[in-house]
Amino acid sequence: MKYTMREYTPSDETSWLRCRVLAFLDTSFYDAVVAAKPAIAAPGLELVVVDETGSVVALMDTGIEGGLATIDTIAVHPDHRRRGLGRQLLDRTRAWARAAGATTLDAWTRDDADTLAWYRSMGFAESDHYLHVYAFHYSDPAEPGRAIAEPRPGLRPVLVFGHAPLADEARMRAEFARVHVDRRFAMPI
Repeated sequence: MKYTMREYTPSDETSWLRCRVLAFLDTSFYDAVVAAKPAIAAPGLELVVVDETGSVVALMDTGIEGGLATIDTIAVHPDHRRRGLGRQLLDRTRAWARAAGATTLDAWTRDDADTLAWYRSMGFAESDHYLHVYAFHYSDPAEPGRAIAEPRPGLRPVLVFGHAPLADEARMRAEFARVHVDRRFAMPI
């Protein structure tokens, strides 16, 4: 299969969204569905890899602020994994970030074994951590109520998404069915 890497264009949006949804479906980000592509502020870099039909099969969006370039989204369609597309996107992003004056490239991700292994194999080092905690009515009808300190009359929480310090991990896992460690990976460039 022949692939082409290029910058994202607005006409890619539907294909970009499909690729992202399918890539995230078997990860802890399975419900991170968006109806429109998030904007990356200039001078950010938005890359896509397309197949022969023009469908987006991989993508990487990166923002930059001062000396820090941050990968906002990276996704590879499940049918196109293990072909080096993520590495190629990272190589081009790293070169762009270096040329733009960044000294560090980072990304935040959750606790998916394959994703963590990929970042480590690409030369990123893990540093900061915190928790993503979901209190969801479908997991346990009482979870959202436990996550709210003061209920508001007439408002019944169904899903609460919160951040918590890593030091509270044991307590959060005891109270809520879905808790992820969010991890920062960074590399000098």
